[in-house]
Amino acid sequence: MLLIVGLGNPGSKYERNRHNIGFMAVDAIVRRHNFSEAQKKFQSILHEGRLGGDKVLIIKPQTYMNESGRAVGEAMRFYKLTSADVVVFYDELDLSFAKVKVKVGGGHAGHNGIRSLINHIGADFKRVRMGIDHPGSKAKVHSHVLGDFNSEQLSTVERLNDAIADGIAPLCMGDDAKFLSDLAMKLNPPRKNSKPDPEKMKASQAQKLSGLRERDKKLSAEGPMAAALKALKKD
Repeated sequence: MLLIVGLGNPGSKYERNRHNIGFMAVDAIVRRHNFSEAQKKFQSILHEGRLGGDKVLIIKPQTYMNESGRAVGEAMRFYKLTSADVVVFYDELDLSFAKVKVKVGGGHAGHNGIRSLINHIGADFKRVRMGIDHPGSKAKVHSHVLGDFNSEQLSTVERLNDAIADGIAPLCMGDDAKFLSDLAMKLNPPRKNSKPDPEKMKASQAQKLSGLRERDKKLSAEGPMAAALKALKKD
């Protein structure tokens, strides 16, 4: 069994916050893969479903960000899971907006939700880090993470999360490189070589043919000797 966790803060006032991009990501997975209706369990909103034939639980801790580890730890103890069975989606200040990276283990880098998880379940869980940009100074971090995405950014986030949901299977099977590669292809598909427009080709050929005919008419009107002299002058 796999436990997928989205980090964020509960309540409508936080819905569009940068800090809630983890909630947004797992919501997209729930929708895309027809997970169960929401249940309230383990101090979380919980959904059950299957990915790649395996049972998966998705939870959104309702403890507020700084206590996320309590909820995740409770679910893990109930299902007898280890940190290796956990995948966490969360916002990352140190990545550019909408960039995604995956890693296992490490520190919390100042993220209070990750700090709480490490305190309760250890550090060796998989992290899907979702870039929200850094505001430039430490003093602006709090207002930045609790600030809303604007409409254009939200549209990008929705597209990103839909792509994550579509390509989640390799991540669940431990193939993080394929997950990231597929995600990049979905978001930035290679451009197809444009085929020549048949109508434009016909028009171009007709124009060239018309030019040749006009030249031949002039040469005929001038006579062969005049045309030859003119050609020599040009050379």
